[in-house]
Amino acid sequence: MTVDIIIPTYKPDETLCLLLHKLQGQTFVVHRVIILNTEEELWKQAAAAYPIEQVLKELPCEYEVFHIAKKDFDHGGTRQFGAEHSDADVMVFMTQDAVPADEFLVENLVESLFLKKNLVPAQVRQKGEKQSHDDDILKESEDYASQPPVQTAVAYARQLPKNDCHIVEKYTRQFNYPEQSRVKTKADIPALGIKTFFCSDVCAAYRRDLFEELGGFESPVIFNEDMFFAANAIEHGYGVAYAAEAKVVHSHNYTMRQQFHRNFDLAVSQKQHPEIFEQVSSEAEGMKLVKSTIAYLFKIRKPWLIFHFGTQCVGKYAGFWMGRHYEKLSRKQILKYTMNPGYWDMREDVHE
Repeated sequence: MTVDIIIPTYKPDETLCLLLHKLQGQTFVVHRVIILNTEEELWKQAAAAYPIEQVLKELPCEYEVFHIAKKDFDHGGTRQFGAEHSDADVMVFMTQDAVPADEFLVENLVESLFLKKNLVPAQVRQKGEKQSHDDDILKESEDYASQPPVQTAVAYARQLPKNDCHIVEKYTRQFNYPEQSRVKTKADIPALGIKTFFCSDVCAAYRRDLFEELGGFESPVIFNEDMFFAANAIEHGYGVAYAAEAKVVHSHNYTMRQQFHRNFDLAVSQKQHPEIFEQVSSEAEGMKLVKSTIAYLFKIRKPWLIFHFGTQCVGKYAGFWMGRHYEKLSRKQILKYTMNPGYWDMREDVHE
């Protein structure tokens, strides 16, 4: 079995060097690393400032660097381009700021993708949390284990916070990326809601055969190409695995303004896919996180951080609300609010 690592880059820095260095020591040897860089001139500038090309040459595998223009970048299309230039059985997509936490990242992703890890089905795990000694739940788990496992189309890694991560963001990582692995299927929608479709290309492994069968990534997309693929996979009867044993270090300390832009694009992506998001509520999951975070801040006796958290929520909600109503905005307003102006250049249905 072969595995390729595919990494879109834009203004790469020392973090990419660290990522590549960590790939050198993986227990599962990678077949090839494919870099999808936006703007060749920016790559040259980064290569002059950081030892990126030297680290690439030290990899125990092949590597290839492709350059694209910024106007041509698309979250789905660019990654699809990378997939089309890979011939590996498994494609692991990573972002340039996701650093493997240990040498077992690729191995754990592959094992989770092919269900060689003990992944508990989400619906069984949730019931078991409430009734850990219930014989019926135990029997359900045993019955599941005795059945042919669902084929998993994609497995995504756990994201650990950086050392400089704000305490609120650290808790958000814990909330979204718990310690327990799971595999999610269509049967989990009533219990998990929108989280059934959650997946992150910060670090995710895809089976090539199922990726091609399902049509790959949608393009163009402003955001959520990973989630759209996951929803498509689940709709077609496949599973989405969360591999908690596969870990990368990745977090951001976003400002309120950055949260606005990010959530504007998030809401636009959801508005454009009612077939996915009308059957589940993202707002409900958001409120669950808000309540859980406030309770956590009181628990650790740092209630003053609620103000910081509140400003983050204001930025998120304002951006999300504007994004849900983007069709009523002018092109000028949209370009002011979005993180991805190039996406709107690919569309002809946005009025001036």
